[in-house]
Amino acid sequence: MSNLKRFFKDTLIYGIAAVLPRAINILLVKLHTNTLSSEKYAENTLYFVYAAYLNAILTFGMETAFFRFFTKEKEKGKVISTSFYSILSVTIIFLALALYFSKELSIYFGFGHPIYLQILIWVTALDTLVVIPFAYLRATNKPIKFASVKIFNILIYAFFNILFLLFLPKWIEQGHTLSILEETYHKYPLVVFIFLSNLFASIFTFIILFPIILKFKFTFDKKLLREMMAYGIPILITSLAFVTNENLDKILLEKYLGKEEMGIYAACYKLGVFMMLFTMAFKLGAEPFFFNKAADKNAKETYAKILNWFTILGSLFLLVVILFLPLFAKLLLGDESYYAGLKIVPIILYANLMLGISYNLAVWYKLTDKTIYGTYFALVGSVITILVNIWLIPKIGYMASAWATLFSYGIIVILSYFTGKKHYPIPYSISKTTFYLITSLIISMISLSQFNGNYVVSVLLLLLFTSLILWKEKSELQNIFKK
Repeated sequence: MSNLKRFFKDTLIYGIAAVLPRAINILLVKLHTNTLSSEKYAENTLYFVYAAYLNAILTFGMETAFFRFFTKEKEKGKVISTSFYSILSVTIIFLALALYFSKELSIYFGFGHPIYLQILIWVTALDTLVVIPFAYLRATNKPIKFASVKIFNILIYAFFNILFLLFLPKWIEQGHTLSILEETYHKYPLVVFIFLSNLFASIFTFIILFPIILKFKFTFDKKLLREMMAYGIPILITSLAFVTNENLDKILLEKYLGKEEMGIYAACYKLGVFMMLFTMAFKLGAEPFFFNKAADKNAKETYAKILNWFTILGSLFLLVVILFLPLFAKLLLGDESYYAGLKIVPIILYANLMLGISYNLAVWYKLTDKTIYGTYFALVGSVITILVNIWLIPKIGYMASAWATLFSYGIIVILSYFTGKKHYPIPYSISKTTFYLITSLIISMISLSQFNGNYVVSVLLLLLFTSLILWKEKSELQNIFKK
């Protein structure tokens, strides 16, 4: 059980690194929805959609490959330097070409002004260059330092958001004048200042991690790079497919319904991302843990227990959001015009829970070097996402995008589980997993249909689910916490 304790400890720290920044980001939704129209909020969303695609492309699966080869290669320094300098080379080429053609590209991608894309290019380049330093901190068991830098990044981002969107506009309104500042606010819409905040945060993060980069020796092993790319390219395709599952809906919604509807969907989607916070925390802790423990005799049993506890905690987390959804909406959304999209939140929450389960199930093809299967699953999910969105958006609006996300991740879970049973059988307790998923679904449906906004009943339903967990997991909990 010591392995499981260590996993929970590291995941808790990584959880803070993942949850706190995302939570702050969610808190900023109210500032953004109060200061931006839904149309401008849509532009903000598209900016981060393209950022997600670019980050996946520029890292080309090298982060996951780094973990795999760092654990199995004797010469760790060679893995570090080969990973970093391959990413550095690609980033420099990208930076030069993208900046040179930024005006043409901004027109092609529909950005309102070339500066939007230019900021995005610099942010993407800086964020890509710190991927391996961050991975190095995780691989060498330095979660506290990792968490500290991640938290500092979001605090800088939040500070400049508040400064640019709240304080400086009021300062100008009160008659204080700075000609350059006033000209900037008159020249560009407020949304550009969100992008600038992101840029400043990326610059500070790069500066903090730069000393780690300086420690990387310049050794480049072509043979090792070929092996890492053979492992990583399928991860790249998988990443692009997952980015498509997460973000293509926003692009298609803008096309079919316009920026206003897409903006409402994107703002409410943020509430559904509460589950993504939990999933992200798990992934950050699980990836290095899975590789480090692969050689243990009881590794498969440990993986099975981790899936069980992920499902338990994920279902509990999901219920908290659904049972108190009106409260979260009031706290985190600004203008009430965004409330129309709240009906997508339960669906997105369950979709992200499925995504987290798929991260658990992915262990088999990552440990057996059969990452191509992850690519197949993700591509199937992308096809489902695309087809359902195109087919149903004209009929049921943005609800189609929510259902498409859930169907996509659900199919990926099913494919990964049954294929994994053949190649790397793990004794998952499917009966328990199914029980928690179905029970949380039933409680959610009861709450939403009969007691929505009744917080007394919400607390009782939450206590009921918690009691069921304690009853079914009594012996397991005793084993985890025994001295």
